[in-house]
Amino acid sequence: MDETDALDCLAALAQPTRLQAFRLLVTREPEGIAAGEVARLVEVPQNTMSTHLAALAACGLVRGARQSRSIVYHAELERFRALLVYLMQDCCGGRPEVCAELFTDIKFKPCSPADKRKERRRA
Repeated sequence: MDETDALDCLAALAQPTRLQAFRLLVTREPEGIAAGEVARLVEVPQNTMSTHLAALAACGLVRGARQSRSIVYHAELERFRALLVYLMQDCCGGRPEVCAELFTDIKFKPCSPADKRKERRRA
């Protein structure tokens, strides 16, 4: 990833509806979610959501795949990882101990796709 790519991704995410949609798509991996369902859950009209998903797709953070009459969207997690790596590449001027607190602030809960499905059913 280069500076232009990073700026494109950050610009796409720098809008509340797009950020909310992207975060939702991340939670629905690897199954993905239909565009209409994204619109319903984010509470915006479908045509508005289509515009937002197109902006996220243009920078490579999401991809859509037609399934019957719907377009199912997926978060491009590898692209997102590349963005995070780009942002953190020179973290703290090569002094990782300065960034240690950042990593302890991030709470990761490893889970399998099956665990995610169980959590969604309970909700």
